[in-house]
Amino acid sequence: MNDFAANKLEEKLGDRPTVTTNVALTRPGETMKALRWHGNQNVSVDEVGVPAITEPTDAIIKVTGTTICGSDLHLYHKEIMQLQDNDILGHEWMGVIDEVGPEVKNFKKGDRVVASFQIACGQCSFCKEGLTSMCDRTNSSTIQEKLYGKPFAGLFGYSHFAGGFAGGQAEWCRCPIADANLLKVPDGVPDEKALFLSDIIPTSYHATVCADVAKGKSVAIWGLGPIGLYACQWAKLAGARRIIAVDHVPERLRLAKDVIGVDVINFEETKDVVAAIYELEPEGVDSSIDAAAFRYTKGLLHSVQRAVGLETDSSEVVNEALRATRKFGSIALVGDYAALTNQFLIGALMEKGITLRGTGQAPVQNYWHDLLKKVVSGEFDPTLILSHRFAIDEFKELYAAFDKKELGIMKTFVQTKWSAPPAPGTPQLSSFRNDAVLPSAVFQRKA
Repeated sequence: MNDFAANKLEEKLGDRPTVTTNVALTRPGETMKALRWHGNQNVSVDEVGVPAITEPTDAIIKVTGTTICGSDLHLYHKEIMQLQDNDILGHEWMGVIDEVGPEVKNFKKGDRVVASFQIACGQCSFCKEGLTSMCDRTNSSTIQEKLYGKPFAGLFGYSHFAGGFAGGQAEWCRCPIADANLLKVPDGVPDEKALFLSDIIPTSYHATVCADVAKGKSVAIWGLGPIGLYACQWAKLAGARRIIAVDHVPERLRLAKDVIGVDVINFEETKDVVAAIYELEPEGVDSSIDAAAFRYTKGLLHSVQRAVGLETDSSEVVNEALRATRKFGSIALVGDYAALTNQFLIGALMEKGITLRGTGQAPVQNYWHDLLKKVVSGEFDPTLILSHRFAIDEFKELYAAFDKKELGIMKTFVQTKWSAPPAPGTPQLSSFRNDAVLPSAVFQRKA
């Protein structure tokens, strides 16, 4: 379903009731820079109104750090339903509180905070169980409810399919229900480390939990983007006996092998990935994690089916995982899947007794207090994948370069006028416009 049809259908059906609005008031006479979506591969940094306190549980944050995520490319390529012109993107962000509503109890002006990428109410049955990403009261998309049976929580900056909330690729951001969706950042933790508690630190950890990764087990991970690389780190910390990473980008494979210390398979050089895994693990791996997802096809069949709309999602990686996973093993799908796929190897799932689990959007609030402790202690270093730093003015160019996997860009820190200078040991400012993109800090790392 295309965006026009999806938005018209939502208009006809009417929105689901929620406990917060996705339409923010603005401060009179104040403007800010924000990255907005205008169509397929068409984004721009525009001057827009600064959000204001709209509901008594809101907080308004000066954004000191934001970034681009691999899942943002689904929006960039118009692969997620219910996008609307002028949507402000960005689900990973942090900053300093500028203003709080009268019912906010746990935060005050001046607090450094990181925001969860999902928006939880804190009161529904799912939130009370710690399953905040499945909050039942913040996503207004009736279409998602019809498609999935029940929707997941509203998300920052991720289309009206995810609630239609403005995102944090901007100089200010409104956080609804602040007490449920913000985490205070200790003074000793720089923004470059705290930022990723918004999504990819808990999401990658959640993937290892869902895949039953544990001491003495073997693990295979497809996709060495930030989530896959972080999952390698978490699997090492969990005591996994062997970790096998599958990708085709040489620099990412080198980082996984030489810095993190895992076995690697380059699927462009090794055509039979499953056979290569069985050479290392004759019974198959105990746990598999798909951190690649639906956009990536290797064979002609799925490439054609996606191109002509016969499927939205490719099953190739899932099928490889089903074949490579040990009997009665576990598979976690953490890469984004959206709707329908063909040629799914359901027989292997049943006959091998495999547990295939969708991770869902990670319940960030359930993990981030404990994971912050690991960041503070140095046990987990989020900057392992931090390759570059850019200014918010260059977000349009960053999207294009990130989409093409150019210039060694893996994970970035995007600064605003409110940002502190780069923390020691993190990338200095790069610029596309001045032909001054620095070498990737990630690929210069040594074991």
